[in-house]
Amino acid sequence: MAASKVAEDNEMPTTQHSAAAERHLQAAHAHEAAAASHNQNDHMGAHEQSLLAMEHAREAHRLSEEAAAKVAKVSKELESR
Repeated sequence: MAASKVAEDNEMPTTQHSAAAERHLQAAHAHEAAAASHNQNDHMGAHEQSLLAMEHAREAHRLSEEAAAKVAKVSKELESR
């Protein structure tokens, strides 16, 4: 099998990759909001934003793991051909 075909088949599925990337961006935004709240002495708001950031980061990780598992499965199937 051509190397380009193997690389193409091993790419993370676009929708899962996009969903994970979006969650990473949401986590980053929540971290920035938490820092801004903290700088304004809104420690409760900062804490809430930090919790939201953690939630988004965990979801991003879960989506990334799922996508990686699917890619590994496809890769293994291709190797067994």
